[in-house]
Amino acid sequence: MKLLLALDFRFTRAADGQIWTRTTYGLPFWERYLKVFDGVKVVARAERKVAVDHRYRPVIGPGVEFVEVPYYVGPWQYVKVRSRVRSVVRSALASDDAVLCRVGSRVATDLLPLLWRHDRPYGLEVVGDPYEAFAPGAIKHPLRPLFRYLSTRTLKKQCVRAVAISYVTERALQRNYPASQNGFAVAVSDADLQLTSFSTVSRVFTTNYSSTDLTLEDYAPRPKEYTSPIRPCLVFVGSLEQMYKGQDILIRAISLLCRRAFPVELRMIGDGRHRSELERLARSLSLNGAVKFLGELPAGIAVRSELDNATLMVLPSRTEGLPRVVVEAMARGLPCIATSVGGIPELLHPDDLVPPNNPQALADKIQEAIRDPSRLSQMSARNLEKAQEFRPEALEKKRTEFYTFLRDVTKAWLSSRGQVAV
Repeated sequence: MKLLLALDFRFTRAADGQIWTRTTYGLPFWERYLKVFDGVKVVARAERKVAVDHRYRPVIGPGVEFVEVPYYVGPWQYVKVRSRVRSVVRSALASDDAVLCRVGSRVATDLLPLLWRHDRPYGLEVVGDPYEAFAPGAIKHPLRPLFRYLSTRTLKKQCVRAVAISYVTERALQRNYPASQNGFAVAVSDADLQLTSFSTVSRVFTTNYSSTDLTLEDYAPRPKEYTSPIRPCLVFVGSLEQMYKGQDILIRAISLLCRRAFPVELRMIGDGRHRSELERLARSLSLNGAVKFLGELPAGIAVRSELDNATLMVLPSRTEGLPRVVVEAMARGLPCIATSVGGIPELLHPDDLVPPNNPQALADKIQEAIRDPSRLSQMSARNLEKAQEFRPEALEKKRTEFYTFLRDVTKAWLSSRGQVAV
């Protein structure tokens, strides 16, 4: 049995037809699904590029195929290609595929009504909260309030009808986007799969696991020990494609610190369409020497080196699921300060959190932490201990149980219709 996986990520198609990525979802990512399914069909967008460089990683390979939907960016471009997107999605769905959607996803929104018509089972991986993603300041669009309402309502509907849901948080997303009230979490070994109708399925498998892929070498051998740094170095890691991560708030907080004669250096890793806007903001606040834009760095050693050389990781997000970058920083024993949104409070101690959209509170928290080396050392030890929960063996067990349930419940559905899984 193959798994059809729909997601909203933007991949790259080179002139030779190969599919590439510069960040997540490289070929090794799909191995987690291939341990349970015979193959994976990735249904997503791909931007056309003539050539790619060493920063790109291949996506397709043995057991992994790519179904390309027409490329679009934003709602207006989507409207122009909507009929073609839906046609591709319909064609991609084979009668005996298991279906998993990483939501919120426009592709998933086009796919799932096809399944609802036939009470066909599907699973979800809920990786973010659209209510926060469309919060004021996160995106600039005149229809932002409407998008916020519609996307939130859609995700709730998708979750209620799913037979299996994995959340990246332990509690936050579950509260806002629960599974069916008729369902409950069960262990795979307890699941009764002799079902004839899935429209009101009474057994919903729910779990939580992160998308973070850490290896043993990603973990620091011991916590950091701090003394008073001469010029503290802060690090931010995240896309600059949207303002979800509160990059502007961070730059304004650095300005407040500099005005207090509390100099810090901020190193911003990431790229995207808002980079020039953020660079202009830094210049307007006379922060040319204090804020350095490093662009995208290759995953692995390059980013790990920046984390190891930093005093503090800062992530003032307006919206999050469970941010991988915070988990990666914690695994290096790096103290972190972030906002109390999404699943972040499940990672960090309350003393390390600030409200979103508040440069003053962020500046105060940064200054408070850096002035106390013993506190930084305590944060480091606490983060490294918490990061142990994301060791690969622990996550792999949860993922495999989830995928196995989805496979088996799909086989039962096919059997109830007189079909056989291939």
